[in-house]
Amino acid sequence: MKNLKKEFVFNLMVLAFTVTTLNAQMHSDQIDSLVLKAMHTVDHTVGFSIGVVKNGKIIHAKGYGLTSIETNNKVTSNTPFGIASNSKAFTSAALAILVDQGKLKWDDKVIDYIPEFKMYNDYVTNNFNIQDLLTHRSGLGLGVGDLMIFPNDSNFTINDVLNSFQYFKPTSAFRTKFDYDNLLYLVAGELTARVSGQSWESFIDKNIIKPLGMKNSYPGYSNILNDENVAVPHAIVDNALIALDNIKEHTKMNGAAGGIWSSASDMCKWMLAQLNHGKYGTELKNVLFSEQQQQEMWRMHTPMHMQSDPNSPFKSHFLGYGLGWLVSDFNGYLKIEHTGLIAGMASQVILIPELELGIVLLNNSEKSGMLNGLIGYALLDKFLNLNTGINWIAMASGMQEQRGNMIDKETETLWQEISSNKNRSFNKKNYIGTYEDHWFGKVEIFDNNGDLWFKSLKSPRLNGKMSYYKDNTFAIKWEYQDMNADAFAMFTLDKSGKGQNIKMKGISRFIDFSFDFQDLDLKRIAKN
Repeated sequence: MKNLKKEFVFNLMVLAFTVTTLNAQMHSDQIDSLVLKAMHTVDHTVGFSIGVVKNGKIIHAKGYGLTSIETNNKVTSNTPFGIASNSKAFTSAALAILVDQGKLKWDDKVIDYIPEFKMYNDYVTNNFNIQDLLTHRSGLGLGVGDLMIFPNDSNFTINDVLNSFQYFKPTSAFRTKFDYDNLLYLVAGELTARVSGQSWESFIDKNIIKPLGMKNSYPGYSNILNDENVAVPHAIVDNALIALDNIKEHTKMNGAAGGIWSSASDMCKWMLAQLNHGKYGTELKNVLFSEQQQQEMWRMHTPMHMQSDPNSPFKSHFLGYGLGWLVSDFNGYLKIEHTGLIAGMASQVILIPELELGIVLLNNSEKSGMLNGLIGYALLDKFLNLNTGINWIAMASGMQEQRGNMIDKETETLWQEISSNKNRSFNKKNYIGTYEDHWFGKVEIFDNNGDLWFKSLKSPRLNGKMSYYKDNTFAIKWEYQDMNADAFAMFTLDKSGKGQNIKMKGISRFIDFSFDFQDLDLKRIAKN
């Protein structure tokens, strides 16, 4: 009898907790208030859009601020933003659809579909399967080869990407360590094209975007024809907020790693399909992909190192990567999420499947990118009924002040030192010439009206003045300043003092990992 009574009390406690949790809710006007306060607090915020789905419904989808400081057009819930790496989940879904159709299997070898695919050794080449393309466990280093896609508007092709992997040096054993990459997702996009018989862009549009009714979403910017309300990226350049002109990128590769543009309203439809195990439409009668494939995409394939913070109100004990998604536990709940970042624009998607909760955050200003994370945490605080007592707006203000104090003094001092070297004489002829790297191609070092100049032939935005630093090292100030990517060029000379080899590395310790100058090995080539 006592045991029955204890069980009854326990069940009541569980029921009370469940009801309290399920009733945890934020109304649209509360979300409004949170976003407006946060945007007012964080400087250089231009535009923002947010969508929230709960229990199978869209409860909030709205835009705030401006699409561009140059036009003053208002952001709406239908304004397309570049979702960057949140595109990876679409690429995984595309392959899941092909698995459901019986056209491939997850453990199929990549070389069975792309025979010219070649990794850094024969074993890895012969055993590299489709899931390896999506799970960041190749053995190659963080962001390897990203200079083929950063900055945008390069002349590299998918064939260049397929040819590149044999030249990269592994930094860990195959399938033993997580190191984020983009290039292998481009290979996944090419594989999608070869299996389906249509481009990755066409497949995404016909099999995901259109079926879900995502009317303001596009597989690439070039697909946007008549939408005048597109969000424009913004960044701080020379202490001034500017609208970037990189929005009209032209690429000779697919967008599988980060090419999709979508709106808050449309991303709500995408999140609902995810939370409904691939089902969508009236009474969920339509199927995008099977529940089996959805579970495969949400399964942890690559464990990631994490260190729990005992002082954090959000308890998490494991973290890993699925197929296009980050997977973790969050105060006892499964959390599925991803972020996306391109120059001047950031996105974030958060799913808590057990609560049928989905949050998408989109913004178009580099310096206010932290808004996504803070607003996301504030919403999770409320929806999970955590009652942390944290003032998230105050935290945003504090983080902004802290970031303002994090001036890259080392780089600032370095450029001052370089400026003092401007009258230093050196023989430019010793460095002038054409140099080539196996995967990055040719660069030219030449005299540009008295200045030594660097120019990449396949990545035309990587060109700029070379200023003497010390020994045989020069600092390059790129004409491209959308992101902090200035670099050192370190020459090796022969006995006669003539440059034979160039090694490079980023100057600032805050440089984005995708500028992998350290992976280059440029060697002088003989003139014809």
